[in-house]
Amino acid sequence: MADSLLNVGTVRYDIRDRVAVVTVDNPPVNALSPAVWTGIDEAIARANADPSADAIVLVGAGTTFIAGADIKVFDTLKTREDSLARSAATHALLRRMEDSTKPLVAALHGNTLGGGMEVAMSCHFRVAVGPGGAGNEGPRGGGSRPASEPVAKVGQPEVLLGIIPGAGGTQRLPRLAGVELALQMCTDGKPIAAPQAKTAGLIDEIVEGDLLASAIAFAKSKAAKRDIRKTRQIAVSEDSVKKGLEACATMRLALAKTAKGMRAPFAVVDAVEAGLRLGFDAGSIREREIFADCVVSTESKALRHLFFAEREAAKVTPRAAFGVGDFAPTPTDIRRAAVVGAGTMGGGIAMNYANAGIPVLLKEIDQAALDRGLATIRRNYDVTMSKGKISPAQLERTLALITPTTSYDGFDQVDIVTEAVFENMELKKATFAELGKVTRPDCILASNSSTLDIDEFARSSGRPSQVLGHHYFSPANVMKLVEIVRGRETDPGVIAASLKLAKRLGKVGVVVGNCFGFVANRMLAYYMREAYLLLEEGASVEQIDKALTDFGLPVGPFGMQDIAGIDVGARIRQYLKSIGKTRAEGPQSEIPDRLFDMGRYGQKTGAGWYKYDAPGSRNRTPDPLIEELAAQAAARRGITRQPIANEEIIARITTALANEGAQVLEDGYATRAGDIDVIYVYGFGFPRYRGGPMFYADTVGLPVVLRRVQEYRARFGDYWRPAALLERLVTEGRGFYSAAPVHV
Repeated sequence: MADSLLNVGTVRYDIRDRVAVVTVDNPPVNALSPAVWTGIDEAIARANADPSADAIVLVGAGTTFIAGADIKVFDTLKTREDSLARSAATHALLRRMEDSTKPLVAALHGNTLGGGMEVAMSCHFRVAVGPGGAGNEGPRGGGSRPASEPVAKVGQPEVLLGIIPGAGGTQRLPRLAGVELALQMCTDGKPIAAPQAKTAGLIDEIVEGDLLASAIAFAKSKAAKRDIRKTRQIAVSEDSVKKGLEACATMRLALAKTAKGMRAPFAVVDAVEAGLRLGFDAGSIREREIFADCVVSTESKALRHLFFAEREAAKVTPRAAFGVGDFAPTPTDIRRAAVVGAGTMGGGIAMNYANAGIPVLLKEIDQAALDRGLATIRRNYDVTMSKGKISPAQLERTLALITPTTSYDGFDQVDIVTEAVFENMELKKATFAELGKVTRPDCILASNSSTLDIDEFARSSGRPSQVLGHHYFSPANVMKLVEIVRGRETDPGVIAASLKLAKRLGKVGVVVGNCFGFVANRMLAYYMREAYLLLEEGASVEQIDKALTDFGLPVGPFGMQDIAGIDVGARIRQYLKSIGKTRAEGPQSEIPDRLFDMGRYGQKTGAGWYKYDAPGSRNRTPDPLIEELAAQAAARRGITRQPIANEEIIARITTALANEGAQVLEDGYATRAGDIDVIYVYGFGFPRYRGGPMFYADTVGLPVVLRRVQEYRARFGDYWRPAALLERLVTEGRGFYSAAPVHV
């Protein structure tokens, strides 16, 4: 029990056994709002003046210490000068903490990230929950904490928001943990667990009992010895400086490959290096300057935009997404699942369920197909095990959750079935007709189709309210995106259950409408149209791919097709031709279908847009045949081939994406521009630091985007028609992110 409780608020102060306990209580994650910063400052000043306190413990209420700054605060820093002033004030506050005349101990549990880590490093000592460790004084509102909690984690993830630690993180972290680990933590943004932090010197003691009681005892022991250690005063030897500078040079070389096009990771190295060369005080000034440059950059704005867009994607309002009134569906819990089809996609989807601890039936038409699918699954897990990510025992436990079958036995016991058969309308309709008969009426029936009409499957099932699309991206067990495709009659509760399931599977679920290709592949058709036409006009396959990878994509359009399989797109085009449609308006290049007819499907056949050393190889070389095919196609269309600048390649392709994205919003197939950005970042690797195609269009300027569309229309024809939403936003002087969502 506390000896005295002096105040209640976002920061509480009380005395326990002659130790001032300062508790941050700002639900849900104790983010560092301005009120929290002020509360900590005032509480520690009070403790230093309090004769009944010999030491101080700083702790977080609830399930975590301090998970970082309130990200919305960064949006208030409109100018470099605003940022410099805010950062200087924060540095001064943390210096006052560090200058406490009484031992100051941070008690860490849950996540200690970003600004929370910088607060912890400004304390004199740090204790943390380790293996088997318990919590502190219980959850907000009373009650007892569970007997054990996950091991505490510490980290500096600011780089994921396009900034660097701006409150001393690049200066204190190297002094505590060494330059190499500090660079790693600040450039990749990944947290480390308490045991590793203890070994590195970030944490002084691992607690396996009650955290708060142990922290109080630790603080009392330091008070008895009058032991105070200021991180900023930790000596750095000449040899350590030399090795640290070498580590900075090595990190820059590594980042040139892994962080191409980004600024923040390199800025981290600059700030750490400044501390090594100039010392703590001058290094801190340089940190503030670099932070100020980063926080107002387009890169940071793009990454912060995605942070919030991903969270908004999970908040689908019933009126916007379902066309109904105020309705709050209750998600269904998925306890057992089934997958129909054990091919590449079906096997990957089954792995998703097993990885999440959900038992799954995996069905194929015969034992041979089933054995091939299971062998692929086993190989995938073997690769994961070889990398040390799972143990042999974990592998076997996970595999045991996948039950192979060639019948529908047991399908009446599952909560969801995901169809992953060949991308053929009649085959899928027949599959859904069978599923409607062998599953419970409340079972969710999901299709992994990447293009086809979900409502057709829904009608075939006999229970359209339970049918929707779960469009996973390949490889399904790796890629994080799943498009959740709402049909005309899909029940809102099914959508809600799917969003909940996506989170459980470790996926990013985005709800989209039911049109051909949904959002991702509908827009991709326009991306590919321009890539094909640019090739015919005079650019080469390798030039177009390199222009896009230099822009920040992990792979260019032709390399991507060779990986996915040229046959996949060809069969979709064949289906569309059979119903009198095309994937995108405008001229359709003949080259992809000629490659298909030649049996050049990409990597799997050893030839596609590139030549490969052998079928399945990733080692590629340009193929002169493609230039011949491009010249022939250009001649048939009356085009004179000529050099094309990389800038035009980027402009044409990103403008096509933005214009079609605007049309998708106008048609109501996406709820928000941010949903499109999340889809393209997670589904196709659109560079995060550019924010996605819609955010990137805003940074280019919608008047510029519209002018390009109009110019292309004059040059190439009416298939370059500006979306009505794009024209309207330009007329109103708005961007995609200052416009209200459009729904039909």
